[in-house]
Amino acid sequence: MGPLLEVHQVSKAFDGLIALVDVSLAIHPGQIKGLIGPNGAGKTTLFNLIAGALMPTAGDIRFRGQSIVGLSPHRIAHLGIARTFQNVQIFPGMTVLEHVLVGLHRYAAASVLAAAVRTRGLRCTEVTLCDRALALLAKLGLAAYADTPADSLPFGLQRMVELARALATSPQLLLLDEPGAGLNPTEKVMVGQVIQKVREEGVTIFLVEHDMQMVMGLADEVAVLDHGTLLAEGPPSVVQRDPRVIAAYLGEADDVA
Repeated sequence: MGPLLEVHQVSKAFDGLIALVDVSLAIHPGQIKGLIGPNGAGKTTLFNLIAGALMPTAGDIRFRGQSIVGLSPHRIAHLGIARTFQNVQIFPGMTVLEHVLVGLHRYAAASVLAAAVRTRGLRCTEVTLCDRALALLAKLGLAAYADTPADSLPFGLQRMVELARALATSPQLLLLDEPGAGLNPTEKVMVGQVIQKVREEGVTIFLVEHDMQMVMGLADEVAVLDHGTLLAEGPPSVVQRDPRVIAAYLGEADDVA
């Protein structure tokens, strides 16, 4: 089976500032692939390119063999790519259940007339979507918070709400931008377990993470960016021993054993 996602010689420049230079990598179905590198290495820029928030200066990005360069973010999401953000994106005042329903909106197509008169079909759709949303919350251990305003929850639970909203879109590829950021060790273990469970259910995962213990423990392969170029790529046990990676980012080899 071929790659689910292919990044081919992608470059990105911002008014003369080079963020990425000829980056090529592939993500295969069922993988958890990690992306690491120093601050400013281009990791979030690459995510933004894949998700359609930015256009590459050069190169191509292909999902299931189809170029997605130039497609809008909502079109890319419809094709099967979802993402979370380094800084949690929570809608003020909306409940946890409502956040998941936002992720399910693509399944709630209705005409203006149907919405205005609340036809039987629309009411049935609303019930079905609520049931799906509640089932997803139960799977992630969030059912007890369904009616709680998401912005009132502890930060770790807000991260889980954002993950639930992304999973509600039924993605084939999930982009996780620093899922462990701001979490305590217990919360990181919880998020790691959820990521493993999501992969077991058939979702391919591409994650950026600064916590080396977390990413090396989760990822099947790791790619390393440094100053916008792909420095190394391979199994965690190989990458963390690469002298170039140690010099650029990881520190002494004994620190990452």
